[in-house]
Amino acid sequence: MNRDLKNYRVSYERDELTLENTSTDPFLQFDHWFKEVEKEGSIREPNAMSLSTLGLDGFVKSRIVLLKQYDTKGFRFYTNYNSEKGKGIEHHSKVGLSFFWANLERQVIIKGIASKMSRTDSENYFKSRPIDSQLGALVSNQSQVIPDRTYLEERMTALKATYKEDTIPMPEHWGGYCIEPLSIEFWQGRPNRLHDRIQYRLEDTIWIKERLAP
Repeated sequence: MNRDLKNYRVSYERDELTLENTSTDPFLQFDHWFKEVEKEGSIREPNAMSLSTLGLDGFVKSRIVLLKQYDTKGFRFYTNYNSEKGKGIEHHSKVGLSFFWANLERQVIIKGIASKMSRTDSENYFKSRPIDSQLGALVSNQSQVIPDRTYLEERMTALKATYKEDTIPMPEHWGGYCIEPLSIEFWQGRPNRLHDRIQYRLEDTIWIKERLAP
């Protein structure tokens, strides 16, 4: 198989990004962009982000996870701590996040340090999930080899019968991570591949804002 994809070309002309029209605070800038994506309305899951971690096998791996909260402390998501990503973070806490909002021709690229959230905070979120999603966290030994889908469906059926109307306990191996950013880059597509890139990087407690070459 030999696919030639050189004719896939899009001219990015929707917007511009400058040092002057961006906030001095990267979190406010992220909030502004995120709200614009929500308002635009064509992106089904604007909170979908790529998480890159260094695995125990020495390879970097990226996958899509869902951002569930953000504030000036960082960006939060939830997962199985025994998963491949969880084991990778335990071994190497430096991670990457990226958002790609194609219809607005924008990316956000984040480098940061991942740390586990408190069990109380994780439990509060766990209780807010739909019942079947709570059970799903108990059903799946994430990243482990399983024989077939029937295995999962039978476990789900058994757990539904077990708990019925009882409170579903959050697994010990499940919870949230907070990514505390060290740099946040905002990328706006521009014509002729001369894209606008505004980066914020943390020096001590001060965010330095600068333009990067495309």
